Amino acid sequence: MIAETICAAVSAAGLGIAAVTAYRKRFLTAAKTAAYALVPIGLAMTGVVKWVAHTAFSPTAWAGFGVLAIAVVLFLVTRAVDRRRGTTRKQRREAARAAGREAVAPDASAPSLGAGAAPAARTAAAATRPQGASREQSEDFSDIEAILKKHGI
Repeated sequence: MIAETICAAVSAAGLGIAAVTAYRKRFLTAAKTAAYALVPIGLAMTGVVKWVAHTAFSPTAWAGFGVLAIAVVLFLVTRAVDRRRGTTRKQRREAARAAGREAVAPDASAPSLGAGAAPAARTAAAATRPQGASREQSEDFSDIEAILKKHGI
């Protein structure tokens, strides 16, 4: 009951200010002030004020607001982490599908024939290669070495 009275008083004061503003020939500002002044009495007439007053003193309602706040915080944190990773849901789904398909190596059950010579060749090539150089870089160096030998350097 007191909340409705306060809303009516605020609306009456706002409409009074709007009337004074209109008297000063500032009609647009007066119309905006009147619109804002009618909101409290409109809320009181629809029953929203009673509902808010009842909710404000209810511990269950405050617990509900707390649960909603936790849900919003969790939602915002998970979105921030997703954005920080730079992946979208579609990209994560495709990556999961690709990982599922490549779980077993395709040549895992094939017998290894002649595998004894390949590691020796790899180690010999790695020994001639400079430290930290890849296979492509060592091929480049061999070309350079051939050119230098050709010119006698």
